[in-house]
Amino acid sequence: METGDVGPGLCCASFNQDSTSLAVGTKTGYRLFSVTSVDKLDCIHESIETPDVYIVERLFSSSLVVVVSQSMPRRMNVYHFKKGTEICNYSYSNNILAVRLNRQSLVVCLEESIYIHNIKDMKLLKTLLNTPSNPSGLCALSISHSNSFLAYPGSDTIGEIIVYDANNLSTMTMIPAHDSPLAAITFSASGTKLASASERGTVIRVFSIPEGLRLFEFRRGMKRYVNISSLSFSPDAQFLCASSNTETVHIFKLEQHSPSGEEQAPSWSTYVGKMFTAASSYLPAQVSGMMSQDRAFATVRLQMAGQKNVCALATIQKLPRLLVASSDGQLFIYNIDPQDGGECTLVQKHRLFGSDKEWEETEKSKLMEPPQACQSYAATVAIPSSGPVTATLTGYSEDGGAKKGEVIPEHEFAAGPVCLDDETEFPPINWCRDGSGRGKGRRP
Repeated sequence: METGDVGPGLCCASFNQDSTSLAVGTKTGYRLFSVTSVDKLDCIHESIETPDVYIVERLFSSSLVVVVSQSMPRRMNVYHFKKGTEICNYSYSNNILAVRLNRQSLVVCLEESIYIHNIKDMKLLKTLLNTPSNPSGLCALSISHSNSFLAYPGSDTIGEIIVYDANNLSTMTMIPAHDSPLAAITFSASGTKLASASERGTVIRVFSIPEGLRLFEFRRGMKRYVNISSLSFSPDAQFLCASSNTETVHIFKLEQHSPSGEEQAPSWSTYVGKMFTAASSYLPAQVSGMMSQDRAFATVRLQMAGQKNVCALATIQKLPRLLVASSDGQLFIYNIDPQDGGECTLVQKHRLFGSDKEWEETEKSKLMEPPQACQSYAATVAIPSSGPVTATLTGYSEDGGAKKGEVIPEHEFAAGPVCLDDETEFPPINWCRDGSGRGKGRRP
């Protein structure tokens, strides 16, 4: 979901929780883009007041954005970018390596510790100290309200995954996922699946959560070891994409019922797949592994290799798309055929920084598919236009949060109430106070 140190001018790139927005950090600040249209990439906010931003994370489509700069790598700043105010900042004992957000929690990952905050008032709920050395800040936070899970490495020598319940603040399970240290992990939108890859990069595995049972095993390739930098599920968890330092992005198909519970049309292949899945639990690991090592359902050949990138699967204008933000500051959008797979079609690319008016004019004509191709393709798509995210937010309670008179150390809040009331978003911080009115009111 995120990549750092990706190239000249571009310090980081990350998609938000439902892949409707892209945030990029640059040498001069950061930018937020809306990714809801293929043809047009809207820059909805740009800040040039914080240089060398290497972490920028936006909470869904809200105005809350978290920023960390190389100039102060131990301090996290939380902004309301539409109001142009700083909500709060928080300092830590070491450099911040990653920040993850959902509607309940804000998680800060250091090399050997993890901090879990209540996102409504930034109260520190839990500190996980002496975690295994994690120099890349590898962690994942599910976006589901009912399944708010945190995953992080349980070892720095083998691929163990600790799954932690961020709601109840307790460890759920430990998954022995790989023989080599972890390189990438991600949750499905419902929080019921977890995908992982090791530093070898040859095998990607998918586990059930919270049980930790292996559901799928996909082979990316055997010829060479690669550095998998990004894993992402589609909104319905039917597909999983993986990008690396090679020129190929792999998309795997998970032959399983969707989270909505809709039944798939019965077929011979799905029947045999179910029989294999059932039989594999009774066979030795080597045999069952051979049965489940499926190849990629679809692929993308990027125009560059050896560069870090971040990928996401999203539904844009009612069609399934693959999004790839590259280290040279471009966003590539591909069509995916959900029935036949194969090589994905590049339909558009956008520049993420710099002047691109002339570039867009020269490239648009040769990159766009004919309108009739999109029409015939749309008829084959069965993915719903709305993702499962809204369904997981039912039953959310607005009460709770900071107690009166409670002071959070090393913390500054914005003076006065801060409410994110734009659109229909969840207001992550209803009010913040420490009694001193020390908020700077700085613009992000």
